[in-house]
Amino acid sequence: MTLKTLLSCPGPIVAPGIYDALTGSIANDAGFDALYLSGAAIAYTKLGRPDIGLVSMTEVADVIELVRQRVETPVIVDADNGYGNALNVQRTVKTFERAGASAIQLEDQTLPKRCGHLQDKSLISALEMAGKIKAAVDARTSEETLIVARTDAVAVEGFDAAIERAMLYADAGADVLFVEAPRSKEQMEAVCKALGQRLPLLANMVEGGDTPMMTADELAALGFKIVIFPGGIVRAIARTAEDYYRSLRAHGSNEPFRDRMFQFNDLNALIGTPAMLQAGREYETFVPSKDSKKGNAA
Repeated sequence: MTLKTLLSCPGPIVAPGIYDALTGSIANDAGFDALYLSGAAIAYTKLGRPDIGLVSMTEVADVIELVRQRVETPVIVDADNGYGNALNVQRTVKTFERAGASAIQLEDQTLPKRCGHLQDKSLISALEMAGKIKAAVDARTSEETLIVARTDAVAVEGFDAAIERAMLYADAGADVLFVEAPRSKEQMEAVCKALGQRLPLLANMVEGGDTPMMTADELAALGFKIVIFPGGIVRAIARTAEDYYRSLRAHGSNEPFRDRMFQFNDLNALIGTPAMLQAGREYETFVPSKDSKKGNAA
């Protein structure tokens, strides 16, 4: 089922954050209907650096392609600010769509951008961003590829300006609206009241961020359709990795940590090693058909 079709189904779409093919396949196996490829999570894991615009368009495209080799679940891709002007946005959309993105999220920050829950962000003009949204819509080859318009204006220009920007982006052709980092439940309710009749709305849940944490059902009751948890997996894995390395350093063995780890065979089962090895064996001995033998004799 495409993401566009999911938007017409009842209930919220919960899209957990992923950053590579492994997390994508694990999230897929957990039964989620959509996934969110987080630019921040790629920066954290690929570079070991913060989400401040260091990841390139081609690096994200490479990850999309690898994820797509493992899962068919719709993937919403964080494209930051499109990596430049409207022409850069068009190249980004064409590249990401070809790589397998189901939706492409664009934000109205300047270059370099910052994580939506960091301070001291700056924005391009609303009209320039509207032009970038229009460029994205014109560049896609399928209407099944959705354009998500994000505004970071709440922290820079204020809540009312964020709503005005989102309305303009809807006029420019966006399929989904994303007002980043509302500061209270009241602001989140106001987002839904002002924009919910225009387009589906996306809510971003960041542990320790500016927006109050709520469940997907609570957010759906307010009027949000898509709920993303972009960086949660990295925070969980980083915490586990810190504990793991401390334990190994202290004990000189993984035995004390063993009950918190996959065993060798368990991990291989998770990633499909037995099935892949069996598939390889089936190609080891090629048996030509009778027709091909006749052709060779002729």
